[in-house]
Amino acid sequence: MMTDTDKPDAESLDPVMHRELFFKELEIEFLIHELKDPISIIETGAQTLLKKQERFGPLTERQLKTINRISRNAKKAREMLYGLLEIGRSETGSFTCIQFAPAPAIYKVLADCLELQSPAIADRLRQIRPGNEALDYLGTCGIHFNAAPAVESLRMYQDEIKFCQIAGNLIKNALHYRSEQLELRLDVENETFVLAVSDDGPGIPDQYHATIFRRYSQVKDCSQNTRNGHGLGLAGARIMAQCLGGDIDLTSRKNAGTTFRLALPLRFASTGREKTGVNTDRR
Repeated sequence: MMTDTDKPDAESLDPVMHRELFFKELEIEFLIHELKDPISIIETGAQTLLKKQERFGPLTERQLKTINRISRNAKKAREMLYGLLEIGRSETGSFTCIQFAPAPAIYKVLADCLELQSPAIADRLRQIRPGNEALDYLGTCGIHFNAAPAVESLRMYQDEIKFCQIAGNLIKNALHYRSEQLELRLDVENETFVLAVSDDGPGIPDQYHATIFRRYSQVKDCSQNTRNGHGLGLAGARIMAQCLGGDIDLTSRKNAGTTFRLALPLRFASTGREKTGVNTDRR
């Protein structure tokens, strides 16, 4: 066994090895918890300025725009942190399963994603009660929410938080890369819930279909049509889906759009390794 005195001196390591050891030994969950508080303070402060102008003074149009942008990005950072925590909990077998209706859950996820990526659409959507009128409005924006009749009264027994994290990653990806259209299709197939998220963006060449689900992988092409990112969202979504007994696959061709298909069993199947109990620090 290597003792502390046997470990190589950090200063004697070459820069590349030193960097790899730093990230290998970094306590990611500790880091996430350390980041949660300052991000929460930023988000709360921005919301306070927006909602209590009678106390702190009126804001100009430019100030409103800037503070709204701060608030949206603080929320985005917070959601990323929670997403990383859920991936870790999935890999360690930590699940909290409840019965819930998937269609309303995904509609709320869509609204939250629009809040971050298309605030003008989100502002208008908040003024409309969920239902046919809201779906018609989304349709005029090129966003189509189609739930099969079997889904309308459906209830699943799954980890709802992880389910929403997965759906959110797929929807945010499609919103980012769509040209004009985004379609969500919800269905049930043989005791399996299916969510298909389609966009009309640049598509993904065949040779990248496997690598796009790998951490830190990015799809890079010599053309202007490129799908890039930090390589964590889709990888994390697939890890969570597989831990919940399902999977994510994709159908795509270069310059022909992309469809990501999430399939999850309607009822979480116990593997015997999951942890029980409710974590109170989840939202």
